[in-house]
Amino acid sequence: MENTKKKIIIKVVLIAAVSIIAVTALGIAIFLKMTVLKTFPTLEGEPEIGKWYDVPVEGALSSDGSEWHGIFRKGTENKVVVYFFGGGVSITPETSEGGKEFYATTMLAQDFVAQGGIGSNDDLNPFKDWSFIVIPYATGDFHAGTGIYEGKKKVYHTGYNNYSAFIEKIKPYVGEPDTLLVTGFSAGGFATSLLADDVIDRFPSAGNVTVCVDSSLLLYDGWHDTAVDLWRTPSEISDRLTTDNLVLDSLTALYEKRGDSVKILFDCSYRDDTLMQYQSYIDTGKMDKTKELGDKFQQDLKEMVHGLQTNIPDVGIYIWSNGEDADTHNTQHTIISSNVFNKLGNDRSVGEWIFDAVNGDVRTYGLELLDKEF
Repeated sequence: MENTKKKIIIKVVLIAAVSIIAVTALGIAIFLKMTVLKTFPTLEGEPEIGKWYDVPVEGALSSDGSEWHGIFRKGTENKVVVYFFGGGVSITPETSEGGKEFYATTMLAQDFVAQGGIGSNDDLNPFKDWSFIVIPYATGDFHAGTGIYEGKKKVYHTGYNNYSAFIEKIKPYVGEPDTLLVTGFSAGGFATSLLADDVIDRFPSAGNVTVCVDSSLLLYDGWHDTAVDLWRTPSEISDRLTTDNLVLDSLTALYEKRGDSVKILFDCSYRDDTLMQYQSYIDTGKMDKTKELGDKFQQDLKEMVHGLQTNIPDVGIYIWSNGEDADTHNTQHTIISSNVFNKLGNDRSVGEWIFDAVNGDVRTYGLELLDKEF
């Protein structure tokens, strides 16, 4: 009788354990489906206002050869955001073959990102009723390539092809907007600087144009060679790259061509812990994020801001600090896809700063952080 009771107890415990595991697994699956594995419905026919869609593009590929799609939401205002996502970069054949060690190689989790930050429906978001043309990133080429690298494996650095075909496919749903914001974070910020002129050409009806680069500073003497030889970037884009500062080169060229018809903005945290890791790799072949690397990044950023202010008299700058490490003082990477409406110790958040610029009020915040000492 005693053995029978024990067997019953064991059976009940096992059933309970299995039930708990099943419920936990279901909870995890639901969480993943609502977050990193979230997918939008495919656009078929006319889009519903305010609804996010995936937009398949014939022939568009991620770096590993898997499918690539654009993301779109139609707004109620005659205004559009062209929004480039980030996710690392390949600068050499070695980093191309390194794949996800250096850059996003597939579309995983990118639908989820679209609904955050500047793309959110938050009442604080002044862009919530704008149309959004979102360019996901899975090609390692700052959205600027047309080439295929063939080494130990085939890598599709075809970000420009993807972007271009998607824009042309989605333009009929946007019409002729009167206002255009071109922006992006991290690798998407680099893309914003490289491709803003191209985007502007595709929306000639937009008389009010703002370009905002978020968290994009890497110094590399080989940018031009990488763009030409590895990414196969169109020459009208790669020809602008003449120094080790891709963003400064590109935004300067944009200003020289378009002048005051385009409002140009740049924001960055003053000791960006992700950008310094990539900079460390460029300089030494090893990713790292020490206080010393933070010091160097802070100085590089100060020189970058000086270059922007010298070359583009009316540029808007927003330098910020968030998530600062107690020991290294290194800080958060990117903001427009996440906490873009935090004040960060200033009168205006980054989101409000961008919206102010759209409405003609271009300002600068946070330059005192560039001289902060520890």
